[in-house]
Amino acid sequence: MEPNTVLCRVWFPVIVPLPRFGLLFDIDGVLVRGRLPIPAARKAFEKLVDSQGQFVVPVVFVTNAGNCLRQTKADQLSHILGVPVNQVIMSHSPLRMFKRLHDKCVLVSGQGPVLEIAKNLGFNNVVSIDILRESFPLLDMVDHNRRPKLPPVRWETNLQLIIDVLLTNGNLGSAYNPQNMPHLPLLACNMDLMWMAEAQSPRFGHGTFLVCLENIYKKITGEELKYEALMGKPSELTYHFAEYLIRTQAVQRQWKIPITSLYAIGDNLMTDIYGANLYNRYLEDRISRKNPKAIATMLAATGSTTSLSQEEEIDILVESELALPSATSCKSVLVCTGVYSPDAEVPPDASQCIKETVFHGHRDFRFDPGLVEPNHIVQNVDEAVDLIFEWEKFVPQ
Repeated sequence: MEPNTVLCRVWFPVIVPLPRFGLLFDIDGVLVRGRLPIPAARKAFEKLVDSQGQFVVPVVFVTNAGNCLRQTKADQLSHILGVPVNQVIMSHSPLRMFKRLHDKCVLVSGQGPVLEIAKNLGFNNVVSIDILRESFPLLDMVDHNRRPKLPPVRWETNLQLIIDVLLTNGNLGSAYNPQNMPHLPLLACNMDLMWMAEAQSPRFGHGTFLVCLENIYKKITGEELKYEALMGKPSELTYHFAEYLIRTQAVQRQWKIPITSLYAIGDNLMTDIYGANLYNRYLEDRISRKNPKAIATMLAATGSTTSLSQEEEIDILVESELALPSATSCKSVLVCTGVYSPDAEVPPDASQCIKETVFHGHRDFRFDPGLVEPNHIVQNVDEAVDLIFEWEKFVPQ
């Protein structure tokens, strides 16, 4: 007798969506306030991680903090989510690219284990402020008797000794020579004037220290202090490094579709939003510029002394260390859980902005109202993730 029904089992392959975008998360004011996690961060991460505990899109955590190793910062985030160290970008992380300075004698000023941080970044001959102070005790006139057993970082000591090094060209046994130009190369990490911790109002950031250093130097010499490079948001170098880590994650996960869109989520108009928009402008402009290597080769061949533009110098440095980006856009999303106050919006008229808005950005980054205008404003990071998934029509499995 012939069967009336034929039963068969068919397996249909599960199509896992592949992301074409990556996420750049600020930490303080977006994921945490001081040591306290922001509740919306947990909800956001539930959407970003699959059942195996892996991210469903490439993610990096970009902080302007610089007082610890990347691993330490990743460990601090473990109470929200286990974050691999290679997904954390500190303000000092791009210093890995400055290999031409790694064998120079370098003075490091900052907080935390500065010698360990510098050596971890590739610097081989490092001197700290404390080592310098002990070697030249007459240079530091701070009253150490008033220091507690666990001394805080005293800006007056760091400012004094950095000025000493710059004005003596590193020959600390000699007198100042304000005419000694250009001064030694100076690299600065973290330009945040303020940052958000547990207190109700923002606290002084490392950018405030830079303001002091720049003004002291100019008051003594009459000249502007020059930086070899500025790192940390909103520097383009930081976003290049972040985009490189995003691409690296995609390769490791064998996601073969290029990552063409980046989304930066932050709470600070002058760093997170300014930086994301600045990098977006860079990505848009890069296509119209000539190949930077070709320009450098041409200048060398002709013996020309014409200097490259800042954008071309960045291209050459980045291409030599990281390869140029695949991303074509970087959109900014502002959250209201940190520094940003919805009651202090930027006026729409540019002339009014310049006259009435206090610019908290760094001296070397000009105020451009368009760069502090986010693509979107949301209440918290959870809403930001929802919005980005909606924009990308991305539904994680």
